[in-house]
Amino acid sequence: MKEIILLKDGEIVLKGLNHRSFEDVLKKNIKNSLSGLGRFEITSAQSTIYVKPLSDDIDLDEVCGRIARVFGIVSFSRAAVCDEKTLDSVLQTAPVYLEKELKSAATFKVEAKRSDKKFPYKSPDICRELGGEILSKYPHLKVDVHNPDITVYVEIRDFGAYIHADAVKGAGGIPVGTGGKAAILISGGIDSPVAAYMMAKRGIKLTAIHFASPPYTSRRAEEKVVRLLKKVSRYAGPMTMYTVPFTKIQEKIKNECPEELFTIIMRRLMMEISEKIALQNDCSALITGESLGQVASQTIGALACTNEAADMVVFRPLIGMDKQEIIDISYKIDTYDISIEPYEDCCTVFTPKHPRTRPVLKYVKEAQEKAEFEPFVEEALNNLKTTFISADD
Repeated sequence: MKEIILLKDGEIVLKGLNHRSFEDVLKKNIKNSLSGLGRFEITSAQSTIYVKPLSDDIDLDEVCGRIARVFGIVSFSRAAVCDEKTLDSVLQTAPVYLEKELKSAATFKVEAKRSDKKFPYKSPDICRELGGEILSKYPHLKVDVHNPDITVYVEIRDFGAYIHADAVKGAGGIPVGTGGKAAILISGGIDSPVAAYMMAKRGIKLTAIHFASPPYTSRRAEEKVVRLLKKVSRYAGPMTMYTVPFTKIQEKIKNECPEELFTIIMRRLMMEISEKIALQNDCSALITGESLGQVASQTIGALACTNEAADMVVFRPLIGMDKQEIIDISYKIDTYDISIEPYEDCCTVFTPKHPRTRPVLKYVKEAQEKAEFEPFVEEALNNLKTTFISADD
């Protein structure tokens, strides 16, 4: 029995005259996500995207797993394709295709959608005929139109007749690449991978920036970040990671800046360096995993000092979330277990005992300017390490 995947657009249906361009990006992203699984025909019509396998040996379970992570899809259904677009073919296909679900259910109902108005039977007729056929094949079932164990869907469309059970919830959001480009400051912690995921859900194409401070941070810490980004790239697509050598800058902060301002000055220099990398990669924004009040560098005053270091807009998608909400999303995207591995990132290097929670920008800038970091920033930018990240690697 031939099968097809029927996908429902998410909020891109609201894009008016731009809907087609959003849909074209979505189809391209679907094609890329299915790379290596076989050949597919991907088309769109009647507010639905059709993913048709072109061979019988394609693993549709894996196909559905990947489609579930493509932003821009609100729901999808794995459906049987009836041999003919006739009522008889519908009556023959549905009880066989959904045999497992129907045998395990106690109640059911049938819903029919007749997009092809030339089809000789109206939706209520299809529901009545198919409901009777299912009851004759599975006499243990009862009809429950309000709260059934299974709903049998029949879709009569221009290109054929399709049978499926309840749709699977998609990833939502809008297609990656339709919201512009931004650079995510990625550490090995819980927060920044979640922030990357959330901005990719809003259509952002990501570039990643990681700060490493060997020997204070290990090679395994950087490898941990790569593994985190591979998890994120299952949703966000391939990306480039730039690793910034940050040791000399952090040592200079420790040696020449007031201890209570270590973290604020470090964050300001990270923003300055990240903005330069972002501009070189045509990014229009920076993304961080900061949550208001979570640590001393994430108070309103501290964030204001950090913001001043860059002219570029800074997205903080976690800003109003508590830690458990962030952790819940990290479980969902399968980054939590990697994030809690005990490899330190550079944010924990030279942490002050009593960080300033209400820093005064004037004094922060004076301390930073006195230390003269410009040559060290240029040296770091001239020695970036580039890593290509893909979920398929």
